[in-house]
Amino acid sequence: MGGSVLPLGFLQAGRDAVIKSFKDGGNLRQRLTEMGLVRGTRIRVVKNDTGGPLIVSTGEGRIAIGRGMALKIMVEEVN
Repeated sequence: MGGSVLPLGFLQAGRDAVIKSFKDGGNLRQRLTEMGLVRGTRIRVVKNDTGGPLIVSTGEGRIAIGRGMALKIMVEEVN
């Protein structure tokens, strides 16, 4: 690791990242926790194009995340 922290919505498909923090309050954090997305979770961006939700893989399955929410999830890209 050691890369810069950026919003999940900025990562291209095929890139891996680790969740570092959330820009919003408790409601977003609670919703993401219920989906299994917590600080330290390693994810891979499956789909991030101009239309529709961003899709990530957590190793246990795939999750669709709205664009606004993806911009509030701060991640660090990993190789």
